[in-house]
Amino acid sequence: MTDNQETGHDGDFVQSLERGLSVIRAFDAEHPKLTLSEVAASTGLSRAAARRFLRTLVQLGYMRSDGSRFTLRPKILELGYAYLSSLTLPEVAMPHLEQLVEQVHESSSVCELDGEDVVYIARVPTKRIMTVTISVGTRFPAYATSMGRILLAAQSDDWLDDYLNSASLRGLTGHTITSATALRRELHKIRTQGWALVDQELEEGLRSIAAPIRDADGQVIAAVNISTHAGRRTLSAIVEEFLQPLLTTARRIEVDLASSRVPVAGGSGGFLRVRPRRLRPESQAGPVVSAALACHTCVLCARLSSIIPWSPISSPHCVTPPAIPRPSAA
Repeated sequence: MTDNQETGHDGDFVQSLERGLSVIRAFDAEHPKLTLSEVAASTGLSRAAARRFLRTLVQLGYMRSDGSRFTLRPKILELGYAYLSSLTLPEVAMPHLEQLVEQVHESSSVCELDGEDVVYIARVPTKRIMTVTISVGTRFPAYATSMGRILLAAQSDDWLDDYLNSASLRGLTGHTITSATALRRELHKIRTQGWALVDQELEEGLRSIAAPIRDADGQVIAAVNISTHAGRRTLSAIVEEFLQPLLTTARRIEVDLASSRVPVAGGSGGFLRVRPRRLRPESQAGPVVSAALACHTCVLCARLSSIIPWSPISSPHCVTPPAIPRPSAA
């Protein structure tokens, strides 16, 4: 009986590849540096086999050795980022939305801007709180939604001038902002604080809070929200309970997106990246919504530095999140 038959694998299974991957997996935050003997013990390989795998990884640029211990090199990130670079924004966002909904017990969605509307591209619902059914592909006028206002606030002043001159700001409820001047003032506030709060402007009884999602270049490409019924929470309670989890979720989505645009080590000189849909052509790029959160690279740096302390991935522009203003109670 062959080794593959004994382990239940078919004839196409390459055991040497399995063993090589086990050598890579032996390194983690708790074990960033390992000796040959430690790798052999961790993987169950003989010292001779472990040595061959380690030396191969060193020669390929995935590891380095100081003569007695081995460590991973940044080039190892190519293996994971090749997967991340194939993901679309909805695929990246969905696990984070599920975690957020489990935490706050309210529905959460991600939208992009399409003309004057927002389009839902990912959603995790809980109990239905609207009279209309929301699903991926649902469209709403951007001016009356929290995510729409995040995306509008990210546009250039010239773009906003054209939008406010042409958009039909209909009163969808008795709370909807229908004045171009008032909407411009609200968008300026959102740019400053980095998040948006909407109170029953799309539908009576519906309140929502939203935050921007940026790509690796810092451009706002989408927005994420939490929606709730007005009877369950005041505006101040929404901010107090939901804002930090929402910003954290946006930051985690950004990290996963930004992870695929990290400099590729080993001499290639390029970047691996995802290409989410943009809100507008580069030539029209304008101010982005101010972030009420730390630079997304900080989280990435922290994640990588536990395994690769000398990784050159860092940002000189990291800042402490600003104080978050609280609205008055509803």
